[in-house]
Amino acid sequence: MEIESYSWTHRAQYYETDQMGIVHHSNYIRWFEESRVEFLDKIGYSYKKLEDNGIISPVIEISCKYKSMVHFGDDVIITPTIKEFNGVRLTIYYEITDACTKELRSFGTSSHCFLGIDGRPLRLKKDHFDFYERLLNLVV
Repeated sequence: MEIESYSWTHRAQYYETDQMGIVHHSNYIRWFEESRVEFLDKIGYSYKKLEDNGIISPVIEISCKYKSMVHFGDDVIITPTIKEFNGVRLTIYYEITDACTKELRSFGTSSHCFLGIDGRPLRLKKDHFDFYERLLNLVV
């Protein structure tokens, strides 16, 4: 299965906003995660499948730059892209754009490692080659 690009659309909810009707900054990180979970599912490696195969992937670093505000009711498009993968560390780049105006609202990255359920680092190339190869082929 090939995937050229993937985007996930989200409508800003009332509970995600502050008193001014502006989405609270913490929600952008949640949107990164939601788009990442959906992206992995679309490429055939859902978090459930990974965990069933003894793979956990904690976040080891995250960053987010805010360019313009998202308000209650706005539709945004979150696009995750694999920027780096060396078999040990995975870095995903995210862009959040306004669905109507295409204005960039935010961008950032999350970095992940891969551990077994015992908490020890995994060698994906050796132990989970299909997943390793899939990630490697999706690096942009």
